[in-house]
Amino acid sequence: MNPCTRMRRVATLDELVERDRDHDCTGFGLHRVCVKVDAVAELPTRFGRFRIVAFWNNRDGKEHIALVHGDVLGADEVPTRLHSECLTGDVMGSLRCDCRDQLETALRDLGSRERGLLLYLRQEGRGIGLVDKVRAYALQDRGLDTVDANVALGFDDDERDYAVAAHMLSSLDVSSIQLMTNNPDKVRQLEQHGIRVTARIPHVMCPNEHNRFYLETKAARSGHLMDGPGKPRLLEQGDPLAVAAHA
Repeated sequence: MNPCTRMRRVATLDELVERDRDHDCTGFGLHRVCVKVDAVAELPTRFGRFRIVAFWNNRDGKEHIALVHGDVLGADEVPTRLHSECLTGDVMGSLRCDCRDQLETALRDLGSRERGLLLYLRQEGRGIGLVDKVRAYALQDRGLDTVDANVALGFDDDERDYAVAAHMLSSLDVSSIQLMTNNPDKVRQLEQHGIRVTARIPHVMCPNEHNRFYLETKAARSGHLMDGPGKPRLLEQGDPLAVAAHA
């Protein structure tokens, strides 16, 4: 559950830095992740005006960030995207995944709203790291799907842990969120850590010839709520956005 329910409330994002200067809680999740806000700055982007909030964490020193649009402190049902780092997709424009499309579409959507939040999490390759992701790509080149490739390297099909995201949301004093995702495991993990998810916003990208099998595998083997054989059609990104109630 959430060990940071008694954090002092502040009026602005800038005040979070001083509030968190000596923050040290018992931590979230199996690895007792504790994060604190280290810096806040303006970040105008091609997708809208955001503020960037930099987090330090005590587990492995990885630096995570939040992009904040509008006033989210103490707000309910904040539209939120959790995006795991993907150097090959986000930066290099790889077509083997849909990560860059997901990132840009989320930022464009959030930047058009009254308020919105994107957490950029340093969990490259579903948590296995960059080098092992390239090794997994090599196995996929030989015919394995993304799940079997990870398993062949000695990993679970998805090694990501959203405890750090739960702490980041608590640090930002977000009361509840509408989560932009196709991955039910994100919802489950956040709720285990005391984050209230009131709705799921479908976030389906159109496939291309290079990532179609990858996306089908996520639906068929990883339980992602996406188009695929025997699955109901969700909205594509070009369709009017709808919010699906989450029980």
